[in-house]
Amino acid sequence: MAITKVWIEEGCIVCNACEAECPEVFHVTDTSCNVNGAVREDGVDSENRDEQSLLSGSNGTDLEAAIEAASASCPVEVIKFDKA
Repeated sequence: MAITKVWIEEGCIVCNACEAECPEVFHVTDTSCNVNGAVREDGVDSENRDEQSLLSGSNGTDLEAAIEAASASCPVEVIKFDKA
């Protein structure tokens, strides 16, 4: 099963663990973490909490292990994803 979408819930502490694990998907800002628009169907850089944009192309398959590692490394457990 591939990851179809990934988002950041409220409460990010901008620790940079997710970007260190998977810089293709995650970009830490001064206030939160964004899901890179380059890997999203809508092309928008944001937390993707409201939009719930799907991952584009084969990103959900190609980056599955790295996204799961980033989610597991999040100390506040705000990285969420869906699989299909």
